[in-house]
Amino acid sequence: MATTHAPAIPELTGLPLLGSLLDLKNDSLGTFLKARRDHGDVVRISAGPPGFRGVVHCVFSAEGAQQVLAGDAANFRKDNAFYQEIRESFGNGLLTSQDGDYLRQRRLVQPLFTRRSVDTYASAVADEVARLTDGWRAAGTGTVDVVHEMTGFALRAVARILFGTDVDAAVGIVERCFPVLGDYVSRRGYSPRKPPRSWPLPGNRRAAVAHEELYAVCDRIIAERRAAGPDAVQGRDLLTLLAAAGDEDGGFDPSELREQVLVFLLAGHETTATSLGFALHLLGRHPEQQRLAHEELDRVLAGRTPGAADLDKLPYLTQVLKEAMRLFPAAPAIGRRAVEAVEIGGHLIPAGADVIVSSWVTHRHPRYWDDPERFDPDRFLPEREAGRPRYAYFPFGGGPRACIGQHFSMLESVIALAMILQEFELEAIDTHVPVGSAITLQALGPARCRLKPRTP
Repeated sequence: MATTHAPAIPELTGLPLLGSLLDLKNDSLGTFLKARRDHGDVVRISAGPPGFRGVVHCVFSAEGAQQVLAGDAANFRKDNAFYQEIRESFGNGLLTSQDGDYLRQRRLVQPLFTRRSVDTYASAVADEVARLTDGWRAAGTGTVDVVHEMTGFALRAVARILFGTDVDAAVGIVERCFPVLGDYVSRRGYSPRKPPRSWPLPGNRRAAVAHEELYAVCDRIIAERRAAGPDAVQGRDLLTLLAAAGDEDGGFDPSELREQVLVFLLAGHETTATSLGFALHLLGRHPEQQRLAHEELDRVLAGRTPGAADLDKLPYLTQVLKEAMRLFPAAPAIGRRAVEAVEIGGHLIPAGADVIVSSWVTHRHPRYWDDPERFDPDRFLPEREAGRPRYAYFPFGGGPRACIGQHFSMLESVIALAMILQEFELEAIDTHVPVGSAITLQALGPARCRLKPRTP
């Protein structure tokens, strides 16, 4: 409950004319870390010239994140400028919709993401991993950029699960268009003032072309699939299941179906690629942890291809992935807008305020994590997890808007990591990978590893 006696929120000191605009533009994640270190768990950051200045209220504690995402979730909506930019570029799918639209979409989609349903995609994931590693061996290269390679793999995997045999029709266009729209959304989302999308500016034109290409390929595949009928489809790809989903209010119309597909393509490949790429790179930098992962794989799988039933049998590999997601969370900052004034951490967040919770910062908070920059998969031993607040770690968000694809991401990540480590030892060449935040966490430099073939 809000109180008028709460102390003023400390503010990050920026430039007199621009506030923290340049700091946020050049290194938003570093700026958030500095804000917490210098001012505490609730910090006000302003950016932009006078008269055009935007203000965000950052909440860095686990308890504050839980309040925003779960406890007071109804008071913190996806009404901010960043989500509006995602809506205009990718549509009003499950990631961005609200209220009745969201509840209806979630009700229609939820049965497709139960553990039992998701586990049926394990063999498709394994096939795509085998395709990737076969390509590495055939190329004869001893070095790969693991984040780049995992981005391509994760896109093919989610496109195959969405589209089945039509995967190649979509992958090239998505690879070309998503980065254009992601950069466009990020620049406009963080800008205190932006020109209308209709103005014939170079950035607007590039984004419009990418938007049209993405919509066109999705619409074409959906139309062809519906014209052919369900009996013409081999298997149970997600597009077929989405098209068939329905309840008392009916199912998805063609435009709604396209928007769900685009959101799944966006959220379903970039997040998994980030987790996998950095997990591989971290193991390449830490030979002892890589040795422990190899030992577990050899003991449990003995050279066979992993399946969904093996996830619970590979606890150390799961710990590696969780620790990679702690250090490199795919969604490093999550925005909301407060409906009513509310007190968080002893400070009053005003009505209408833009609020950010940052897993990038909370996952490094010294109150919850000893030596937080150190890679240590044993942080996720069950007894150590039990000793931390629930929202000291939230790579998939939380509360009623938590990521619906959590189990799919973990299934895909564990299978891919297991199959790659069965075949290769990794040695990191780049010991530091700079990162930045767009719609998701982005590697801003190479993450190269040497590959050495091994026999399980």
